Amino acid sequence: MRFVTFRVSGKTSYGAVSGDGVVDLGKKLGAKYPALVDIMRSGDAALAEARSAANGPADYKLSDIKFVPPVPGGEKIVCVGINYPERAEEYKDNREKPKYPNLFMRVPGSIVGHNEAILRPTVSEQFDYEGEIVLVIGKKGRNISRETALDHVFGMTLGNEGSVRDWLRHGTLNVTQGKNFDDSGSMGPWVVTKDEANPFAKLRLMTRVNGELRQDDTTDRLTWDFAELVRYLSMFMTLKPGDMIFTGTPVGAGGHQNPKKWLVPGDVVEVEVAEIGVLKNHVEDYKP
Repeated sequence: MRFVTFRVSGKTSYGAVSGDGVVDLGKKLGAKYPALVDIMRSGDAALAEARSAANGPADYKLSDIKFVPPVPGGEKIVCVGINYPERAEEYKDNREKPKYPNLFMRVPGSIVGHNEAILRPTVSEQFDYEGEIVLVIGKKGRNISRETALDHVFGMTLGNEGSVRDWLRHGTLNVTQGKNFDDSGSMGPWVVTKDEANPFAKLRLMTRVNGELRQDDTTDRLTWDFAELVRYLSMFMTLKPGDMIFTGTPVGAGGHQNPKKWLVPGDVVEVEVAEIGVLKNHVEDYKP
């Protein structure tokens, strides 16, 4: 299934994508499960109810809804840095290859939905894209094994981990500032459940800017695969339904090209995995 969270006529709901439309599950199940994360927290029986309720006609066309990040209400957005081969070399600073995953956090206010504008801040012109696959946790767990990692994944979505490069250097041991500007990144368009798109299959991730292919790699080349990320994160934090894991971006971001290719207003960024879909956003300047 493909689950989407959306706004229509000023109201937020969630639903199941059916062709070019969406079945409003919030209208059908909202009294029991107010949001998509509530279905995830309630387990397999709730998911079965959602599947059954999705078997009706579409309530809206996808072209008529406003997309919001697909699973609002989760506790954490965890991001993994330098997880594809050649990414360390791309920085050209002779850094050692990490022994463990590089991690940082994003706040929900830094993320917008599919078809929405991502905003270049007023304090920098070094606005960049990072296309990623995002794991969506569906089952609570701590000290999860590699063998049972898939049991804790609800599905996948796509992310553009928009970054302000010079602000990544403000601190000597963190990148938090440059990763959390309001509305600088995106997620969506929907969550695809793992029965429809297997998180541990070989997936091809591509990022295009104005139609030009900039990033292109496959998940079988990850330094830390999805199972290892789930295992490692759960060693020190309890993963909960609705948590998101940005799993890393391939080489090819604008700040690592020669000459550098920063995002400017009017640019269109598309992140694609065939089994998931296409996340599309345009760039605008932030206006206070």
